[in-house]
Amino acid sequence: MSSLLEVRNLHKSYGSGSQAVDVLKGIDLTIEAGDTVALVGPSGAGKSTLLHMLGTIDRPTKGEVLFDGQNIFTLAEQSLASFRNRSIGFVFQFHHLLPEFTAMENVMMPLLIGGTRRSVAEVPARRLLDDVGLSHRITHRPGELSGGEQQRVAIARALVREPRLLLADEPTGNLDMKTSDEIHLLLDTIQRSTGISLVIVTHNEKLAAGMGRTIRIVDGRIV
Repeated sequence: MSSLLEVRNLHKSYGSGSQAVDVLKGIDLTIEAGDTVALVGPSGAGKSTLLHMLGTIDRPTKGEVLFDGQNIFTLAEQSLASFRNRSIGFVFQFHHLLPEFTAMENVMMPLLIGGTRRSVAEVPARRLLDDVGLSHRITHRPGELSGGEQQRVAIARALVREPRLLLADEPTGNLDMKTSDEIHLLLDTIQRSTGISLVIVTHNEKLAAGMGRTIRIVDGRIV
């Protein structure tokens, strides 16, 4: 039986020739279903670049990323985008909510983009906003929410299509300590209840310590 996600000899360079900058230098990594993984290391080590490769946001220069045994970068762009929307959820340091839409509409957005009728999309969106403690804020726009509340909306949005992999890039980097702890607890509760695989890039040692595995990246390599 294959792993959920397998990374083989992954390289990423930007630029070309003598100007090329090697960011990832041969990453090998396996993630099983239900794994919780923290990617840690100094700034500029390649953590976020690796996360973008895992999430198919960016393509590797060399190497493979296998999801259920399939090399996903052999897919055409449209098929890759469909796979990403269906199978992977993203939470970023900056929540990237759409300011003109309500919390409910932001959470529904991945479903609406995928062609789901609004009346159908409202059901899981409402449930998830309740799960993250925002059932009383569903009609509020991002500008009317606190930073922690906005991140909760972003987490609900990332989960609305029931992905098998959740990727988070410094999800508490912009939050105060108390709110950070609340988001850590929320992510842990969600992972335990759903069994989703969770990979987090973080500088927060407390958050990393609560994960099943900690992987340290230095100068584009796992050490």
